[in-house]
Amino acid sequence: MERIYTDSDASPKSLTGGKIAIIGYGSQGRAHAMNLRDKGFDVAIGARPGGNADTRARADGFHPTTPAEAARGARLIALLTPDMTHGALYRDDIAPNMAPGSALLVAHGFSLHYGEIEPRHDIDIILVAPKGPGALVRREFEIGRGVPCLFAVRQDASGEARDRALAYAQGIGGTTAGAIETSFAEETETDLFGEQAVLCGGATELITAGFETLVAEGYKPEVAYFECLHELKLIVDLLYEGGFTRMHDFISETAKYGDLVSGPRVINAETRERMREVLRDIRTGKFAHDWIAENKAGKPNYTAMLDADMAQPIEQVGARMRRHMAWLNTAPKTEAA
Repeated sequence: MERIYTDSDASPKSLTGGKIAIIGYGSQGRAHAMNLRDKGFDVAIGARPGGNADTRARADGFHPTTPAEAARGARLIALLTPDMTHGALYRDDIAPNMAPGSALLVAHGFSLHYGEIEPRHDIDIILVAPKGPGALVRREFEIGRGVPCLFAVRQDASGEARDRALAYAQGIGGTTAGAIETSFAEETETDLFGEQAVLCGGATELITAGFETLVAEGYKPEVAYFECLHELKLIVDLLYEGGFTRMHDFISETAKYGDLVSGPRVINAETRERMREVLRDIRTGKFAHDWIAENKAGKPNYTAMLDADMAQPIEQVGARMRRHMAWLNTAPKTEAA
């Protein structure tokens, strides 16, 4: 059984007495900065002057500076911008301003695991990854709870890297909910695999395939939309709340029998082999190499594929159907992790 670290395992002393620089003020950056400030840490924000992040940070009572100025003299620098920006930010703004023995922290290991950042040898390299979007990290912290997180150490130059990671996790509420120790490789590779094979790529392809199968057999697109996408939320909520057990407690006997006899016909040995191929591309670095190259080329293939995805019939049908669902127009918008 993997150990779960809690507040009693962490000490804020590992980060007190120095500035924490948050570079990036998006979903995670905003939550981390506000939680750490509420815990009494000295938090500085690094953002592009005049940009959306700069404006939002000022509205929250911070006084942002450039990333280089925020990094200067910081005891810990949390790089929380999108993955593809990390290399240039580290090279141009962070590395020249980091003191020996300070720490660089990320919330996802992509840029370090795949060599976009080649860190100096005299700094700590750590990871703290909340398992939830920034809005949830902030909301749970405000009511005295927290969101579970992963933490890892890649490089320990100071001898205090692990303590710093746990102190940071405590500062954003992670150890209140529980923190699990991992590695940069494990966090990065499992995160990418989950997104591609199950949560995003796998789920949307399964939805699309189901919708297209029904429509091709003459069923109404609107009915197919309800059965293959709309009702998915009910099942996902049950799974999220209590796993397979809770789902089976709430669905009908007929649905359970269909689950047990037909699920393995759709997700079968061939599907699992395709999943292993996805994982091999992640572990060998092929996916990362392709994505980095695509960004450097201006993302032409990415843009074409995304445009095609958004133009699918299920998207057109769904947009029309959702206009009749009044609750969707009043519910708070879901924020990405």
